[in-house]
Amino acid sequence: MKRIYIIFITILSIQQMLAQPVPNEEENIPYLMTFGMEAGISWGDDDFSQAFFFLIPEDFKQQIFIRVFDPDTGGKIDEIRGGWNTQCSYEVFGGDGCHSEDDARETSPIGNYKSGTLLAMKVFGESPRYDNAWYTFGPYSPEEGEYSEQFEGYIFKVICEGIAGDDGNMFNYYLSTSADENIPIEGANAFAYEYSFRMHDDPNEVSHIYPHIVEGTITVKISNFDWDNDGEIIVVSTEREADYMKVTGDAVDGAGDENWEQDELKVLEGEIGGSYDLQFVKSRSPLVRNNNVVVNVRNQFDETLPFYTSPIGGVPTYKYSIIAEPLDE
Repeated sequence: MKRIYIIFITILSIQQMLAQPVPNEEENIPYLMTFGMEAGISWGDDDFSQAFFFLIPEDFKQQIFIRVFDPDTGGKIDEIRGGWNTQCSYEVFGGDGCHSEDDARETSPIGNYKSGTLLAMKVFGESPRYDNAWYTFGPYSPEEGEYSEQFEGYIFKVICEGIAGDDGNMFNYYLSTSADENIPIEGANAFAYEYSFRMHDDPNEVSHIYPHIVEGTITVKISNFDWDNDGEIIVVSTEREADYMKVTGDAVDGAGDENWEQDELKVLEGEIGGSYDLQFVKSRSPLVRNNNVVVNVRNQFDETLPFYTSPIGGVPTYKYSIIAEPLDE
């Protein structure tokens, strides 16, 4: 007789994905999230501000539009406290310093984080016109963004901030070639250095975000805010089957609520240049509803690492191998 040991073969998906929806389909995140500045941070937003960057390939010459789905705070999607009283501003930046300024790549709205050239700004309160509907910024020429030799393209920045009120604003973006339709740009991408988002209520749904492990990274510090004991956060990569992160918050007694939790991982050689898959696996009991989460990742120099909505190298899948060995009969 022969025994056969089977370890599956590793597959790293290198499928090219279009990253224009933010969040992207592979992330399985319902909405981005920003609360009004008068909200308590126990609702899950640590600083009432969120920045996203949009990367346009340098050889793309058409005009572009940045579209916002459900930009208002009120109605079907958003999270109410008492009555609707929240206003959120959306600001679009391009030009020199838009991304290259150090403060622009930080996780808190301090210093010169609104760097670059302000191209547009609009404030939304409760608005039936834009509830569950789209608002479009643009058109912009790609050259109005900041050119980056490193990224081989032009970068735009959008900052959403809760400037009044205490309700939760849930929204999404889309980078498009049309003012009225969502038409993707091949080779474009979107990224952030801190992700603030709404979890699904359904425990069968797993959300994902994909921090990019840049060259020179030795260790990463993964931080999460106000997790509310909503299951597990798991790290998967081509070299890592599953590492469970420390999480914060307790949905039963409030312990750890409003706090950050941090865990550190040593980066494995095969992970450099690829992405981690941070998987957010909900608890089935007790069922946590309307959970809002903030996550960031830093390297050993305390520098932020980007989350790409279309992960570099494709969605990482753990590398298995198949080995067959003859055994004594």
